[in-house]
Amino acid sequence: MLTTDVWELLVIDNASAAEKVPRPDLSWHPRARLLKEPKLGLTQARLRGIQEAAGELLVFVDDDNVLDPDYLGTAQRVAQQKLFLGSWSGQCRPEFEEPPPDWTRRYWGNLVIRLFDQDVWSNLPRLSETMPCGAGLCVRREVAQHYLHLHEAGKRSMLLDRVGGSLVSGGDNDLAACACDLGLGVGLIAALKLTHLIPPERLTERYLIRLADGIYYSAVVISYLRASEAELASYRVRLRDYVLALAANGMVHRKIRLACLRGRRRGIEFVASQRNSDISTLR
Repeated sequence: MLTTDVWELLVIDNASAAEKVPRPDLSWHPRARLLKEPKLGLTQARLRGIQEAAGELLVFVDDDNVLDPDYLGTAQRVAQQKLFLGSWSGQCRPEFEEPPPDWTRRYWGNLVIRLFDQDVWSNLPRLSETMPCGAGLCVRREVAQHYLHLHEAGKRSMLLDRVGGSLVSGGDNDLAACACDLGLGVGLIAALKLTHLIPPERLTERYLIRLADGIYYSAVVISYLRASEAELASYRVRLRDYVLALAANGMVHRKIRLACLRGRRRGIEFVASQRNSDISTLR
């Protein structure tokens, strides 16, 4: 376990309402700071952390993550031993506040639950098998600075992360993929472990439907930013897709599959509007 004198702790208060302003006791850490970020959104909170951080390795931790005691030490060893990696994360074990309904099990991956036995990595920014997740995401400083530059240069004007009650996602993937922009790799490290706290409201039919919509919408937008035209074309929604969704076994599973298609179609429409805007600007 790393002693507190070798790492800093930045807690970002992201536009909290007056009655919900966090007041954590940070006296235990000599290099802890509570920072207020007035612009609402997970991306804004991450960008503020990048701007303020002094270290060469940044570890992003959500408010529902509990890192294992050796997490930071393991992350530091990975940084020293695997110089070819620019971003990585680890295993995310679930801790359910209440026993989850059995039908939800197939959607646990959408809740950032990841369990695996061996390390994997690649230099492919859109390969899901090696893409780190936002929970406990480890990023080298140069990668984080590149991500910050993309935003400051106006190259990330579209929404790719949670804002308020929105379930749009993908900002963590975009941040991690910046490693590949710099010729580095991305990966998953089995020795890195954290616990993901999951309240019962995230296991309801309504939440999982909204989550599926947001994830599939985000996948199209990220492909617009990072993938080839061939991959982007693969997101087209066809009548056959709706027929297969309606044929899913069980009403809740049909609803979730249809939500995936709605999200995908929304993403396609958004990308089309962005392209039309770009063409109008050029004219």
